[in-house]
Amino acid sequence: MQVRGAPAIAIVAALSVAVEAVDIVKTLDLDVNCNSYGAETPSANETAKKLTIQLGYLVTSRPTAVNLADAAAKLKMVVYSAADGSKADCRSVLKAYIGAAEQMLMDDVKDNEQIGMHGTAWILKRTLPDSRVSVITHCNTGSLATAGYGTALGVIRSLHLSGRLRHVFYTETRPYNQGSRLTGYELIHDGIPATLITDSMAAALLSTRGKSDNIVAIIVGADRVAANGDTANKVGTYALAVLARYHGVKFLVAAPMTTVDMETKSGADIRIEERPQVEVLNIRSPRVVKNAYGKQEVLKGSVEEVCVAAQNTHAWNPAFDVTPAELIDGIVTEKRVVEKDKHGVFQWDRVFD
Repeated sequence: MQVRGAPAIAIVAALSVAVEAVDIVKTLDLDVNCNSYGAETPSANETAKKLTIQLGYLVTSRPTAVNLADAAAKLKMVVYSAADGSKADCRSVLKAYIGAAEQMLMDDVKDNEQIGMHGTAWILKRTLPDSRVSVITHCNTGSLATAGYGTALGVIRSLHLSGRLRHVFYTETRPYNQGSRLTGYELIHDGIPATLITDSMAAALLSTRGKSDNIVAIIVGADRVAANGDTANKVGTYALAVLARYHGVKFLVAAPMTTVDMETKSGADIRIEERPQVEVLNIRSPRVVKNAYGKQEVLKGSVEEVCVAAQNTHAWNPAFDVTPAELIDGIVTEKRVVEKDKHGVFQWDRVFD
């Protein structure tokens, strides 16, 4: 796994094709034939076709996260629109693509900041004035999973900036440990008070410290939100939603509108990616040593892989699970927080207008 995080996957895919497009434009500017496409410079339509083939191939890499397919579809529309112009040529189509990919990068950061603002307002509206709140989050949904700022972690950042955040509890997120490795890094970097827990500790945390720490919400990201609100996210999310409902804690999904897939009716229609069992059986991590004072230090540049299961163990490794809409209190988008109506149905009409 080289890139993870639904928004980041989409942005990296778009920009990877843009990098090649930039190189080709530079070649064309030197009046040299476009060798990446063959012996001769292709026409505008041929260029558009080549770009769409590349995007289509990238879409096959991650079946669950919808952002990648959404970005590819929008970029295909851009290149074919550019190719339709009367003066269109290879260069103009490539430049149109590059501009659109760069705009996606900038838009993602702005959208995430709006998600943070809306999520913070929603949470604080439901708490006592001037009270400081704690939250739980799962996996990594910050700058390392998006173009910047983050979705669920963006809400947490916004809460912290408001001065109303007391503490963040973040899960280890087995088996790939995105929480302990990535979310922990971002929280420490930003100076946000936080404590790491294993995935299996969430119930005990809510039971023993939910009231004393004023844990008011569990905030997660999403890889795909179906039309009915069912949400596919990192495996373990469903369990947290069940715990939230039992303990009377709000459960929020934070995701940009690009994650909402109106073509997918429910979670039953979402294809769940299953990853290699070795990710469950083994862990890769840097070595630790004790310094002269007896304190643990990470030995930089020394990544090792160790087995954490009995030899010949078989493991099941779904990368995601689906949380039913009835367990979700709100879906935080860049436009607003979408809630269910009196019939328990998420209403998207006004959001997509």
